[in-house]
Amino acid sequence: MSSGAQAGLDAAYLSHGGRYSYASSDSLEKKGGRDVPIALTRSHGDGADGESFDAVPQEKRTIVVASIFATPSSILASAGSVGLALFMWVIGAVIATAGLAVYVEFGTGLPRSGGELTYLSYIFTRPRYLAVAMFAAYAVTMPWPAGNSVVCGEYILLAAGVEPTQWNQRGIGIACVTFALIMHGAFLKWGLRLQNALGIFKIAILLLISISGWAALAGHIKLPEDQKPHNFDNAFAGTSSNANAFVNGLYNVIWSFIGYSNVNYALSEVKNPVRTLKIAGPLAIGSVSIVYMLVNVAYFAAVPKADILTSGQTVAALYFENMFGQSASKALSVFVALSALGNVMAVLFSQGRINQELGRMGVLPFSRFWASNKPFNAPLAGLALQWLMCVIIICAPPPGDAYDLILNMVSYPLAIINSFISGGLLLLGYTPLGARLSFVWSPPFRASFPVVAFFFLSNLFLMFAPLVPPAPGQSPYVSLPYWLHVVIGAGIFVVGAIYWVFWAKVLPMVGRYRLVKQEEVQYDGVPRDVFVRVPVDAKH
Repeated sequence: MSSGAQAGLDAAYLSHGGRYSYASSDSLEKKGGRDVPIALTRSHGDGADGESFDAVPQEKRTIVVASIFATPSSILASAGSVGLALFMWVIGAVIATAGLAVYVEFGTGLPRSGGELTYLSYIFTRPRYLAVAMFAAYAVTMPWPAGNSVVCGEYILLAAGVEPTQWNQRGIGIACVTFALIMHGAFLKWGLRLQNALGIFKIAILLLISISGWAALAGHIKLPEDQKPHNFDNAFAGTSSNANAFVNGLYNVIWSFIGYSNVNYALSEVKNPVRTLKIAGPLAIGSVSIVYMLVNVAYFAAVPKADILTSGQTVAALYFENMFGQSASKALSVFVALSALGNVMAVLFSQGRINQELGRMGVLPFSRFWASNKPFNAPLAGLALQWLMCVIIICAPPPGDAYDLILNMVSYPLAIINSFISGGLLLLGYTPLGARLSFVWSPPFRASFPVVAFFFLSNLFLMFAPLVPPAPGQSPYVSLPYWLHVVIGAGIFVVGAIYWVFWAKVLPMVGRYRLVKQEEVQYDGVPRDVFVRVPVDAKH
């Protein structure tokens, strides 16, 4: 690996001896003011399939991934009708499948950790480091695991027969994310084993609901005959036509599928990453889509529409009670809580790795600290930063709005990021513009122009539709303005841009130095990028 690499493209690589290495500034051409790699090719030796892209030692590639959790109550509230709610799940599955194809193309073309961070830095090289700084602001502030931490607390309280309040639910939620921090930060292998076990356990729960849903459709429900639901009669009655409500429903659906990109955040540690993405990704998204549809049909077959609308995040508990009785409902609520814990562990792990990757790139202050795996050979610092943001956002929102605000705070900025990622890929990888800018792109998997374009347009819709005022009674929040998550999401990127101005422009100008990115190899064999201050009159 070249130890004196100056960044023009954050992921410009040259094949060497069957392995990829960062390209030094001498290996870059200038075309139209843009640094581009002279070549991005695979040699005939090891790594011809892209599995050794970033020279991470093979013994460090040990990760598998887990799944996610969803709540259909807010989706039904946004849709207004059972028919549209089910159709939203179909739309969400199609968008998620297109997103999976885009992420598989990026993951097979750039099989290293970082996810969107790696892809943005590869595509948007001008102004230099701006995209990375803006993404860094998003990554370090988004409380990804917070939502399911709250859900975990609510289901534990239901199982214990304790009335959920503002603070006992939040207290258990904080304990949940703290447990995940300890497991992944101090007991990495055991944390991954538990995370994967809980992921498998959740699949078993969903299969139980899916299968028992057939009995619900046949009318075998523990409810009096006059109280049994008839949700599929005139299924589209009450359908909402408001764009804001529709998007908020889609946010909930897409959030349920968002696990398709989890593995991209830690590809440096996945054995055979290209093969894993190409096989496991489509298999997972297909099976999950079918199971989620069956679960929703089961809910509507067993629980009256009015009860679903008032259930919040506890519709599964109502389903269990109507199908198996109150005692079984309490026991199965524990299982749902454990499933939510599994999601918290999976998401905290992924986001901790993103914070670590930002440290490796040298974007964050004290980058060596964030990039470290000390003291337990795990990204404890990156995990702790994500934990802190979760604790803050769990405690901050008013009662009744916490879960929805958390979900929308994360989903809206992600739609912005996905728009730029897919739009950039569309222009550079599928149009003549890429060739004119010498954008070298030949991944083992291509998503195709229509798929990338559909994902791009879908995310544009998710970006702009929330600006439409909601119809009366359809605001996404109880006591907060409907546009709050839009302002927060856009504001985070503005903060990242301001940080970039001072970090990459003002301070170097005042201090008469320039930022030069060099590469060093950590004690565990993993490479990281370091920004070095070089005096303007010094030769590099």
